[in-house]
Amino acid sequence: MEIEFLGATGEVTGSRYLIHAAGHRVLLECGQIQGSHADQARNVEPLPLPVDQIDAVVISHAHIDHSGRLPLLVRHGYSGPIYMQHASRALCEIMLRDSGYLHEKDAQWENKKRERKGLEPVTPLFTRDDAEQTMGLIKSVGYDTAKEILPGLSICFRDAGHILGSAIVEIQTQNDGATQKLVFSGDLGQAESPLMEGPAKIREADLVVMESTYGNRLHRPFEATLAELAEIFSAANASGGNILIPAFAVGRTQDLLYLMAKHFDDWGLGGWKIFLDSPMAIQATDVYYRYRNLYEAKLFRDGSARPDLRNLEMSRTSEDSIAINTLKSGAIIIAGSGMCTGGRIKHHLKNNIWRKACHIIFVGFQARGTLGRKIVDGAERIRLWGETINVGATVHTVGGLSAHADQQGLLDWYAGFKGKPPVYLVHGEPKNQAVLAARLREAGGHDVHIAKYRQRVRVG
Repeated sequence: MEIEFLGATGEVTGSRYLIHAAGHRVLLECGQIQGSHADQARNVEPLPLPVDQIDAVVISHAHIDHSGRLPLLVRHGYSGPIYMQHASRALCEIMLRDSGYLHEKDAQWENKKRERKGLEPVTPLFTRDDAEQTMGLIKSVGYDTAKEILPGLSICFRDAGHILGSAIVEIQTQNDGATQKLVFSGDLGQAESPLMEGPAKIREADLVVMESTYGNRLHRPFEATLAELAEIFSAANASGGNILIPAFAVGRTQDLLYLMAKHFDDWGLGGWKIFLDSPMAIQATDVYYRYRNLYEAKLFRDGSARPDLRNLEMSRTSEDSIAINTLKSGAIIIAGSGMCTGGRIKHHLKNNIWRKACHIIFVGFQARGTLGRKIVDGAERIRLWGETINVGATVHTVGGLSAHADQQGLLDWYAGFKGKPPVYLVHGEPKNQAVLAARLREAGGHDVHIAKYRQRVRVG
């Protein structure tokens, strides 16, 4: 068995790897590249082999940087099986359709400009119809259930604790009586996640491929994070403005709703109007309710599918969202996208970011090239729809709510393997990977590498 690294090498986006095993080729992850326009333009780059030579696809979880190029693969002719966990399939149904819609809208907007310039029109990366065709190919599998997906090749999903349905992927081959096992971490969650269980520990592997998003840092202790949020809400209440929270629709939003309900009185939230202004986050929360058996279902009241937060308003329509912008103070607005690259949060930034009374709370990773990263890095001005807008708001970065394990969490997970198997780091920025690689070597890992694009590595 061999693995070829085709994405998420030296960056936290575009996960994609090719497994060569038992005479088969399996695509592990098919993630979309996110970030700047130049980064996103790389999504159309072809695979190094025809799609009809791919025998199966395996996806660790529903986040777009891991699943978002599936409809493009289908558009190019792929018609084989796609394997993922049950809840991941339910989330992908929401997220891929939404992504197709956004690509259609982006193409329409671009073509209006191109028509005026006499240029040829562009086509969307993929459409909602492509996403629909993709859903018909997905075969869902439960946790802790080994499944032979091709002769001599089996997979098993273990709970990664990152978001609902997220999986550590074990890939095992049997050939002439010899067994080889590759373990891919997917995205690993925190042991102290508000809702999710901690990542499953695995003992045996011939090769480990591990994410390294936060390989160079430790998250704040969870109690300190809760105290930080209390201080932010108190300061925002005193300043009299609105609070904007660019939130990832899946995972971070549900954690936040749960924590706001739990600390409702402590954080003085009774005087605020709280808006969940994201149709996708609302649908994802419904999926969390349906699959509440996979985690401690503290997000909901008994017998209710509505989050247990009494002053929460669900903004489902565009009209609902526009109405929020009439409020100059007293509103907590949770809106996508989490990196401010699209969605309703950009409209709320336009209406609020220049106000000194406004507070913006970032609760997730901001990739290079995104608007969210620019704001977090201290931009004094931003551009929205051709207009330059001053940044007057107070910006907060709350890292303790990350759905990713920090450096210690990654070290602890790898320490669970017997015999310190070889490990290749992916899904991380270069400086973070270098630090984590050094720490792994210090902890006794004798064979630690940072994966390179198009590198091909033998398992065992």
